[in-house]
Amino acid sequence: MDRNSIISKTSQMLQLVKRQVHSVENLAVIIILAAMALLPMAEVIAREVFRSSIPGAIVTVRHLTLWIGFVGAMLAAREGRLLSFTGETPWLRDRWGEWTGVVAGIVSVGITIVLMVASYRLMNTERMFPRPILGPIQVWTTQLVMPIGFGVVAWRLLMRSSSQWAYRLLVIVGIAVLGYLGLGLELQGGWAIYAGFAGLILAVVFGAPIFVVLGGAAVLLFWNEWGVMAAIPAETYRIVVHPMLPTLPLFTLAGYFFAEGGASRRLVRVFRAWFGWIPGGTPLVAVLVCAFFTSFTGGSGVTILALGGLLFPMLIKDLYSKKFSTGILTASGSIGLLFPPSLPVILYGVRAQAPIDRLFLAGILPGLFLVAIVAGWGVRQGIIGKTQRTPFQWKEAREALWSGKWEVLTPVIVLAGLFGGVATLVETAAITAVYAFVIQVFVYRDLKLTKDVIPTMVSCATLIGGVLIILGVAMGLTSYLVDAQIPSRALHWVQAHIHSKIVFLLALNGALLVVGALMDIFSAIIVVVPLIAPMGEAFGIDPVHLGIIFLVNLELGYLTPPVGMNLFLSSYRFNRSLPRVYLSVIPYLIILAIGVLIITYVPSITLTIPALFGK
Repeated sequence: MDRNSIISKTSQMLQLVKRQVHSVENLAVIIILAAMALLPMAEVIAREVFRSSIPGAIVTVRHLTLWIGFVGAMLAAREGRLLSFTGETPWLRDRWGEWTGVVAGIVSVGITIVLMVASYRLMNTERMFPRPILGPIQVWTTQLVMPIGFGVVAWRLLMRSSSQWAYRLLVIVGIAVLGYLGLGLELQGGWAIYAGFAGLILAVVFGAPIFVVLGGAAVLLFWNEWGVMAAIPAETYRIVVHPMLPTLPLFTLAGYFFAEGGASRRLVRVFRAWFGWIPGGTPLVAVLVCAFFTSFTGGSGVTILALGGLLFPMLIKDLYSKKFSTGILTASGSIGLLFPPSLPVILYGVRAQAPIDRLFLAGILPGLFLVAIVAGWGVRQGIIGKTQRTPFQWKEAREALWSGKWEVLTPVIVLAGLFGGVATLVETAAITAVYAFVIQVFVYRDLKLTKDVIPTMVSCATLIGGVLIILGVAMGLTSYLVDAQIPSRALHWVQAHIHSKIVFLLALNGALLVVGALMDIFSAIIVVVPLIAPMGEAFGIDPVHLGIIFLVNLELGYLTPPVGMNLFLSSYRFNRSLPRVYLSVIPYLIILAIGVLIITYVPSITLTIPALFGK
């Protein structure tokens, strides 16, 4: 057998192994998500029908969240979808070649290996002092996924650093050199820590994932203070198994079933039949449909990607300009962020220890207000441009509503679960996910079990993994900040320099706008909330009002140049250059900024509905 034949057969064998590994990962995702959805639902049935409970159901779901987070992160690394500030920067690679990947790879792979080793040490400590979870299952057995997950992510980051093994070997050599300098020579403090952060910044520019940046910052700070690295994965474990966190993957799964099925088409028909006769009716329809989807996807970008292909041609057909259409869809991609069951609201409640049901009640009027002002701008454009309208017809309105009745009922199910007292928030999320699955697969039959459902669940897990791995390592960074008393120092500084509540709120808006422009909302909640919560308390701001202020500013951050997430997604989805997208969102930035200031300085908008419900 000649050399070429050996290489060919080896390559085929490796490809076969790779496909089998991918199949195992996909199967694991399906099993985990299915169990997470069915166990809480079964718990509700057992409690309400049989007056009993399923032993260990809820604690199992919490630890399955840990597993879906890390298996999902493995999938995100596999697909090149780990969230980053700049993407994989192909324009830099075109200019500077493979060296950009080498630099990003050294930092990304090196930090991920450190996190893998720290996770293993945490797991090993738990194994020496075992704590039972359910029957024979111990805490350390659930934590096993953490070093495995970080290890697989590190390998895949290495493979994506370059297409050539010569450059990959340079990445390995670079990691070995840094490891020797950091551990062998014990270089710490001074120029070493500054060099480390400079390397992180350079890696960000070259496309390193966000979790690497936050995790790398935590690693450098703990290392510089001779801290225990296992504190980082310990905090990761603590936040990911939080009792409320399973709602994130479950509501996201429901959103994916809606997005991948025919829900968008039916909802557009419903809203167009009922509101299309209004001047500017098509933009109004676009805003309402986007708000519905964003409430389930949490502003993750799914809204723009899922609905853009449907709504953009509709706006163009009704004689709206490309600039206007791009702007209103980009702005609407995060417009439902305050409505149940929004993931950022849930996460904020978890992180700030604020009542989630009160946060949702508080977000209703501000959310409607922001929807109204964006939609109002669209109506204005329709009146000025004398664009086409859809005549109102009772027959079409009734038929459209009947056709989309199951999707239209979804918010009712969510609200009944949240405030009806029958189910907990996690159980409501599970019921919603199962409901979305049933109506899309068995009622409307838009999704086929094997052909569509499996890829949908894999895509959902990929997004979840990309988010949860950020949350986990960001908690490690937050742990250091708390240990270093950064929040209390920041509070003392603010109290020493700002004495007016009005000035504080204005400064808070400005700071949060910058945070929203530079950081995704999930990691911002983990890192920033512990800093601002004591400041809000010191100035007598209601914690729930502070939460809404935080969220609306971060919602605005999705649109704020240079790196607002919706700007990149719109550029990709509508094939428009980033400068053109920037120009298209300027009116909405101004409108929403005014709206944010009104919500900030008129707290009754936020607190009226919670007061009516006695919350």
